[in-house]
Amino acid sequence: MLVNVYVDGFNLYYGCLKGTPYKWLDLDALSRRLLPRDRIHRIRYFTAQIGRRPDDPQRHNRQQYYLRALATIPHLDLHLGRFQETTTRMRLANPPAQGPCTVKVIKTEEKGSDVNLATYLLADAFRRNFETALVITNDADLAEPIRLVCHELGLPVGIANPHPPYKRSVALERTTPTFFKQIRPGALRDCQFPDTMRDQHGQVRRPVKW
Repeated sequence: MLVNVYVDGFNLYYGCLKGTPYKWLDLDALSRRLLPRDRIHRIRYFTAQIGRRPDDPQRHNRQQYYLRALATIPHLDLHLGRFQETTTRMRLANPPAQGPCTVKVIKTEEKGSDVNLATYLLADAFRRNFETALVITNDADLAEPIRLVCHELGLPVGIANPHPPYKRSVALERTTPTFFKQIRPGALRDCQFPDTMRDQHGQVRRPVKW
């Protein structure tokens, strides 16, 4: 089967990569690991470029190295959303007996990735750009576009859950996808890019600290 893979980048990161040594993940290798009998036609990766922070000034550079590594996959398309930063007041979980019960915080929200993923999934389905789709996510907001493609357009759609099984989205389960995959640490360990790679701009190295 000809498969398109749709990757919810931040859901993948926070679901199974954060805090692990597996962040240098080869998405083509992972896709082939999840679907060994199929042919990967296209991978669409949805994320947003993160900024620099005083507590972690190198995080932007690390992401740029990873995006360069992903760009070496010839059939991968990168789709960027954006970050929106606002200052707002939020309630303290344990306010003091005396004094303010709220605190001013900087709130950072990623915008656009889930909408972009849903849009391309539906557009590719209408164009019959794939025979099967695999969506790597655990985001309940994507339940409806997955249901439409699977049950209204009649194309097989699978879900690969990057979060622990006990955190599996009930809303996604209710879409009754064609098949389900659980992303496991062994697959992440075995699907890493080489530590040193080359692209059109030169050498790309796996970040030492991540």
